[in-house]
Amino acid sequence: MHQSVGFYTSNRAGEVMSRIGNDVNGIENVVADTVFGVARNAIVTVTTLALMFTFDWRLTLFALVLLPAIAIPMRRAGRQVYEARGRAQAKLGEMTAYLQEVLGISGALLIKAFVKERAEQRRFRATNDELRHLEIRASMIGRRFSTLMSVFQTLGPALLMLGGGWLVVRGETTVGTVFVFATVLTQRFGMAAGSLGETQVNLVGSLALFRRIFDVLDRPPEVADRPGAREVRDARGAVALASVTFAYPGQARPALDDVSARIEPGQLVALVGPSGAGKTTLTTLIPRFYDPQAGRVLFDDYDVSELTLESLRRHIGIVFQDTFLFHASIRENLLYARPDAGEDELQVAAKAAYMHDFIASVPEGYDTIVGERGHRLSGGEKQRVAIARVILKDPRVMLLDEATSNLDSISEQLIQAALQPLFAGRTSVVIAHRLSTILAADLILVLDNGRLVEQGTHDELLERGRLYATLYEHQFRAGRAVASTAA
Repeated sequence: MHQSVGFYTSNRAGEVMSRIGNDVNGIENVVADTVFGVARNAIVTVTTLALMFTFDWRLTLFALVLLPAIAIPMRRAGRQVYEARGRAQAKLGEMTAYLQEVLGISGALLIKAFVKERAEQRRFRATNDELRHLEIRASMIGRRFSTLMSVFQTLGPALLMLGGGWLVVRGETTVGTVFVFATVLTQRFGMAAGSLGETQVNLVGSLALFRRIFDVLDRPPEVADRPGAREVRDARGAVALASVTFAYPGQARPALDDVSARIEPGQLVALVGPSGAGKTTLTTLIPRFYDPQAGRVLFDDYDVSELTLESLRRHIGIVFQDTFLFHASIRENLLYARPDAGEDELQVAAKAAYMHDFIASVPEGYDTIVGERGHRLSGGEKQRVAIARVILKDPRVMLLDEATSNLDSISEQLIQAALQPLFAGRTSVVIAHRLSTILAADLILVLDNGRLVEQGTHDELLERGRLYATLYEHQFRAGRAVASTAA
């Protein structure tokens, strides 16, 4: 949970879930059996070996000569099981990630929309066949080693009788001693040593699972609190970027290139620019989801890297473009922002987001289950729940991707009304898609290809006649004309 956002963009959720579930379950039996098995077999091996030396040291040394015959295949089998289990668990993680995608509501709708049920069944069957092959191979390696141990346990007494018989003929030992060695001591010693060998093979094989688990657990987060980080208490809400340059991993071109801007407390700032200009990236740097490669992001004149992540993000509210709701009730989704909020506070937040009347109209009210990712609600309803959730949090700084182009005019009007109490008295940074928000903004930042090319008010930017004026002419004025025609 302390990994940065970059961890989740570079790892599939199902793969991480597989490591938490399948890999941990895979080592559980090995660990549980090993603790008692190793202790028991070690005691039996040591005590039996001592007893064997007491009876006849020559026969004991002869029996110990056979140990390399066990150790060599044991080492090879352990290495093979390690590799086989690693590949099997990787394939299992791949399958879990695949199932997590196609069995979710979004994946299921996409499959049905493109009539891909049969194709996905074939894809699952192929992946499952590969997984079954890898699982069988890993299991058979262990079985072959167990068979080899059984052969040695049978062959050992026969060889011991042969060597002991030679000593009996020479009068150096007795038939009783050889009989005890061959039928009792060697069998007991061989079974204990063989069990230790099988345990070692299983342990070495399970190291592949430990490696997959600790690859995640031991991975240092890319974004973390620095030593001596300070707490943000009474935030004013001033935000600034000082020569910020940021590139996503693996990307040659920076998403933001030498961007500098200052946002005063209480200002409404609109981010405008073509797709891919760096608007969303800029909003992710303020709560420190990522750290820039150059420059500084400031919050109340402190570098965000000098502040604790929890205290910084406690003062920041975010409404994402892709609204996410848990498969739970509306009440539980709202309380995610403030678990201690009372019923009156819930209703105040819902009324401010123009959602209370809808909630009151459904039979179960605030206890209505919204479905996976909120699919039982319309797009506008989901966004208003998300807005109410942030209102309940009452942050000092508000970040919003104002995506309403896919909503009907009534939903858009409701969301526009819901945003007014959200902006009031707060520092608000909005990726603006509506002309009304842009006109109301105290400051407009115009981004293009990762660079801040203009900043100013609406009128100032129009007078300059540069990129903002072009965008306004082609997009915002055209949108207003379409709206007036529809009206």
